[in-house]
Amino acid sequence: MLLTASKITKHFGGLRALRGISFGIEPGQIFGLIGPNGAGKTTLFNCLTGVYRPTSGRFAFDGRDITGRSEVEVARSGIARTFQNIRLFREMTALENVMVGRHPRTRAGLWGAVVRPRQAVAEERDIVRRSRELLELLGIGQWADSLAKNLPYGLQRRLEIARALATDPILLCLDEPAAGMNPKEVVDLMALIRAIRDRGISVLLIEHHMRVVMGICDRVLVLDGGEFLAEGRPEEVQGDPRVIEAYLGKSPVTA
Repeated sequence: MLLTASKITKHFGGLRALRGISFGIEPGQIFGLIGPNGAGKTTLFNCLTGVYRPTSGRFAFDGRDITGRSEVEVARSGIARTFQNIRLFREMTALENVMVGRHPRTRAGLWGAVVRPRQAVAEERDIVRRSRELLELLGIGQWADSLAKNLPYGLQRRLEIARALATDPILLCLDEPAAGMNPKEVVDLMALIRAIRDRGISVLLIEHHMRVVMGICDRVLVLDGGEFLAEGRPEEVQGDPRVIEAYLGKSPVTA
């Protein structure tokens, strides 16, 4: 198992945002995380990626305990994420945004940046090369020198994914990547996520767009009110009466 979450609980004062959530993600999986607003999905992401420390429970990733690690430590362990609300450096170019994503993997440090020994120069050259490769992979290479704020919304979403991939993750966590996208952008996003998985990167996906969830996920975990509701293959979750009542509505969802 690549990632194992065991009885993850998170309290904010008297609010119990997560109540003993357990699940596992295997290498090469696209794993969906769904539920109504307030279900605890983003809180679970935040606990996994070091934004919050779980009140109790344990995360094991790639054979190591990462519970309560800092965001940088989690990134260095091989987990990257995007956010529900786009968090780009708007006054920096697309290329510069992706280069920032390489920070957890750099070695030069402040001294190297100032003195610029041969190793630091070589590392910077490699960062630029790798960042341009990622922009091409995400289909936005031609906008490398454009300011992030000037990119169309859908391309900003892609840029955020490129920056996350710059950390060389083993697991990529995407928080509602299809939010605000038009139908064509959604189809392209689904193909992109599959392509990322085919490059050997597992994906943990929060998404409200049911066409995306049912179309690309291998397994789906459903939360409701911070509690486990259901888990299984998309078609199993789709037909679960508890899920239909809590989230999906009364009509079957088709991919």
